[in-house]
Order: sequence, then structure tokens, then C-alpha cells
Amino acid sequence: MAERKTTKKVVRVEVDETAAERAESTEAGASTDWKPTAEAKSQATGLRWGAWGFWAGALIGEGLAIYWLLWLEPFKPAVSAPWFVNSETALWLLLGMLLGIGLLAVAGSQLWKKANRLDPAKKSEPVRFFVQNQLGAIITMIAFLPLIILIFLNKDMDGKQKGIAGAVGIVVLIVATLLGASFNPPSVEQYANEGQIPEYTAIVEELTGQDYVTWTQSGSVYHLCLDASAVNRVSADGAIYEGTVDAAHADGKEGLTLQVEQELGECGLPEPENLDELEAEIRELRETVDVDNAPAEEPAEEPAG
Repeated sequence: MAERKTTKKVVRVEVDETAAERAESTEAGASTDWKPTAEAKSQATGLRWGAWGFWAGALIGEGLAIYWLLWLEPFKPAVSAPWFVNSETALWLLLGMLLGIGLLAVAGSQLWKKANRLDPAKKSEPVRFFVQNQLGAIITMIAFLPLIILIFLNKDMDGKQKGIAGAVGIVVLIVATLLGASFNPPSVEQYANEGQIPEYTAIVEELTGQDYVTWTQSGSVYHLCLDASAVNRVSADGAIYEGTVDAAHADGKEGLTLQVEQELGECGLPEPENLDELEAEIRELRETVDVDNAPAEEPAEEPAG
């Protein structure tokens, strides 16, 4: 390989072990058409039923709390219901119910997120992808917002009681919603991409003789060497990252560049006789997981001096 001429900072990236283990444990292996195994699908279904059980408990708890607030009117000084000794007791029971609803909502959300890791949705179906991954947060808001609104609208509670119950309800709602939301949810495309690591590794090793690639933080793909022009453009952090194909995928890169012939020349590497076949394979891998064939860096970037 030609002597490295880059003037940018070079950062060595070691593969995240958890990402490597997940890629190795994907039974799709070298297949790009990723599907959950029958065992994973069955386990995910069980977890989702469990999640709905916890969420049903949260929604029933909400209904009971509303019933007590609206119909039994325990906060009226003149009313003596068998469930409450006085309005102070009613307040403590209401606070306990708010916490209980929150715990049930969070328990359901954790089971649901675990199920989504086993059987994820497709990013290519954006509505389903959003609903499936954010259902925990949605159910939590349904379980809390009506109750919190009715607390503040209740005519029998005094200002202090509304303030305490409303504040607790809002805090529990925020915490439970954050715990129920998925900020970096998995997708079928992601798992398919991870399943392509063996194929990409074989292609890179055939082209360069080693499992070694380079990339930048702003790029969507990885490249064949440090002297590839795509990684020597000005980038946000002024650095080139290097490591294995596995490490590049763990860092969020989607696949190998399509500019293979150009980079072989830039890297001082010989062109293999089956270059056309390798380029076709790369293109097929990229298209299978719906990778954007955009340039690795922003168009506005200029080559570094």
C-alpha cells in the first residue's frame, strides 16, 4: 500500500463488543434479507402480551382514580365514602395510585422495548416504525394526561391538594414517558446491515488484503485507505477514523463506498480482475438495506490542503 499522505488526525476505533456480539448472534448471518428467527418471534410475542398486561393495569388504575375523583367525591368534607376516612387519606391514596400507574406503565414499556429488539419494525414503513417504537410513551400519556387534567379541574380539592397531586402526576408522567420512549430504536434495515458485515469484510480483504477501512463522522460510508479523497475533505472534527469493517458498522456507517475503482488508484492498490463483480455485489448490498448512495461528505466541503 502507498505511503500515507493524509494531514488529518487519525483516530483508531476498536469495535464495540456488544455490537460485534449482536452481529455474530444474528442468525441471518450472511443473508441481507433479515427476519427474526421463529424463537425470537415467539419470545417477542410473549413479551408484547406481557407489556399489554401491565399497560391494561395502568389504564384500569387510571379509570379507578377518575371514578373515585368524579363519583365518590372523597374530597368533599361532607361526604363519607367507605373507601376514605377523610380528604387527607384520599390524597395519599391518589398519590399512591399515580405512582402505581407509573410503575405499571414503565414495566410494560420495558417489555415492549425488549420485544422490539427481538422483532423490530422497518424504517421503510415510517408510521408503523414510529408507533411500534414509541407505543410505551404513547400509552403512558394516555394513562396520565386525562387524570392530571381532572385533578386540576376538580372542584372539591383545595389548591394545596391540587398542587401536590398535580405535581406528582406531572413528574411521574415525564419520567415514565422518557423511560417508555425509544431514542435509538433498532430496525430491520439495521439488523440486515449488521448481517452484511461478513460479506463486506470479504470484499474489503479481497480489495486491500486486510480487514481495514477508514471513514469520517459526517460520512455515511467507509473507504479503502487513509489517502482516499473522500475522507480527506474538511470535516466537522477534522479527523479520519480507521478500524475494521465491524468497527465501521458499529460506528453507524452503512456500507462500503461505490467509488471503489477511484479509491484503488488513490490508495495505490491493484485492480482485481473481478472488479466489476465486486462493485455489483457492493451495489446490491447497499440497495438491499436501502442505503442512500450520497457522497461520504457534505458537497460544500473542500479538499484539505
